[in-house]
Amino acid sequence: MRKKWLIVAAALLGLGACGGIETASRAYTPGTPVAAGAVVPDYSVVALNVTVPETLKVSEANRYYPIADIVWRGDAYGNRYQQVREIFLSGMGRGAAQMQGGQQVIVDVEVMRFHSLTEKTRYSIGGSHSIIFSLQVRDAATGAILQPPRIIKTELEGFGGDKALEAVRIGQTQKVRVSDHLARIIRGELARPYQPGA
Repeated sequence: MRKKWLIVAAALLGLGACGGIETASRAYTPGTPVAAGAVVPDYSVVALNVTVPETLKVSEANRYYPIADIVWRGDAYGNRYQQVREIFLSGMGRGAAQMQGGQQVIVDVEVMRFHSLTEKTRYSIGGSHSIIFSLQVRDAATGAILQPPRIIKTELEGFGGDKALEAVRIGQTQKVRVSDHLARIIRGELARPYQPGA
């Protein structure tokens, strides 16, 4: 019994460790102060490129917190790189489609981490969907880099136990929730002011 409690405690500590990851919450809204020299984007996204490098480590281990870059159980077992890419394209594609500004741009995204919940975590204590990616914005006509690559770190609560089951019952699967989260994140990131040449 003591051993079991030690394992649970270690898992909770591991989950708590990712609480320090910076959440991307820098969305620009009217009235937000803008630094001198900063530009408020006015983009229309015409292309979204998403890369999920196969150098990222995938784990299928059913532990509380596998040490890996990609942990995903929201789809049937299969090519996790492709599944993660499709989630980014779906979620960010919806978010980017709402950007109907004057300058046409191409957005390049490279996934660096996509750590969701294992079965063991999802059906017990819950945790966090931890996502890290790089984002670059280019002019669609010239290919010129408007915003050089920057790293975005974001998290979304991962439901556990009865809360997870209730979410699925009303259609809020992990896949739906993560996709919606990525749609919000890309809108916020593409709307926030940036410093040209910075």
